[in-house]
Amino acid sequence: MTTAFFFHPDGLGHVTPPEHPEQVARLNVIANLASKPEFSGLLRPEVPLAPDAALLRCHPQRYLDRVAAAAPARGWAELDSDTHVMAGSERAARRAVGAAVAAVDLVLTGGADNAFVAMRPPGHHAERETAMGFCLYGTVAVAAQHALAVHGLRRVVIMDFDVHHGNGTQDLLWDQPGVLFVSTHQSPLYPGTGARSERGAHDQIVNLPLPQGTDGPAYRAVFEAEVIPAIAAARPDLILLSAGFDAHRADPLAEMNLETEDFAWITDRLCALAQEHCGGKLVSCLEGGYDLPALGDSVAAHLRGLMAQHDAAVS
Repeated sequence: MTTAFFFHPDGLGHVTPPEHPEQVARLNVIANLASKPEFSGLLRPEVPLAPDAALLRCHPQRYLDRVAAAAPARGWAELDSDTHVMAGSERAARRAVGAAVAAVDLVLTGGADNAFVAMRPPGHHAERETAMGFCLYGTVAVAAQHALAVHGLRRVVIMDFDVHHGNGTQDLLWDQPGVLFVSTHQSPLYPGTGARSERGAHDQIVNLPLPQGTDGPAYRAVFEAEVIPAIAAARPDLILLSAGFDAHRADPLAEMNLETEDFAWITDRLCALAQEHCGGKLVSCLEGGYDLPALGDSVAAHLRGLMAQHDAAVS
């Protein structure tokens, strides 16, 4: 068993307008680094398209139909000021969700220790019937609902360390007692949600807004004091990550000051929690990260951490 790396060329088919930060180059950077010899041990499974049955656990059919019909034959259609679709977008989004669901299946059935889903568009801003913030479908929320419905898990944890609050994940899981959603995010910042007072219908949402300029030591202190105890108390059967790397100090869309080594530290802590509570079962899904060099460095550190957890588990 090993770390699984989920990638499919359909993720390159979602071509955003020129100068858009959520661009094809993001995935090219990750695919290139994953081709290096140090990552040759990654398992590279097939990536299916998400079926309607999986998506319908979070989005109604009328929304799926609307997204599928939105893309023009040429050029782009604007779903909101930040979110565009073109001919390959809906297929890319379905492939991203399919990868996340397949990663859950693989990890829960023992085919891999953990997994990283390197797909786009991201998903954590997509609400039940609203595409926004570069996102079409709620990838990680769908994966969580799949784990509960298909595998019979009782408790799933989602940890979202993207610099932006995962309003979509929160919306889709607001009334789901089987999922603990924990989010660290800069505030104030897009999309304007994520106050501590937003706690879900079952007190199962933990929002940890952080001020502009938060650096590594400050972030780690919050993580140790609040994130780790919340996840440990949940005693999860599976940990899912919304892995955004845009809290990096180089990122152009936010003003936090994490370094690459902070993402390595976050990965190590989350893998240790997974090892302690659910036999290491962890699936990480790419969200943000818009400075290409910083994204590549951070994802490489993240992958090293996932692979190191596997090595520690078998030694």
